[in-house]
Amino acid sequence: MTAKKLDHSEAHAEKPAGTEQLIGEFKALMADAEALIKATEDHPGDAISSIRNKALETLAGAKESLSSVEGNFVDKAKAAAEGADDFVHRSPWEAVGVAAGLGLLIGLFIGRR
Repeated sequence: MTAKKLDHSEAHAEKPAGTEQLIGEFKALMADAEALIKATEDHPGDAISSIRNKALETLAGAKESLSSVEGNFVDKAKAAAEGADDFVHRSPWEAVGVAAGLGLLIGLFIGRR
């Protein structure tokens, strides 16, 4: 059982938890929650109806927040890409040196594994 936990934690350590992946998982979670809520529409009762309406309102707010976060992420990514492009055009040899240095470091880290 301990070995399984170690293997599982190593698998998570290898997967990068990027913002895009988290956004995609959150969208899938919201879609599943909406489907679950809509599946309870035929159940009568004020309590269930109240909970369903509150959950739908919460999901609507979460969608707005997610759209805002996603928009900010895209804007920051575009700004970073433009900055990198400007740097490469202003000083191409420095960019080549930085890329070579990063490649060397990555190669050293991979070689140690």
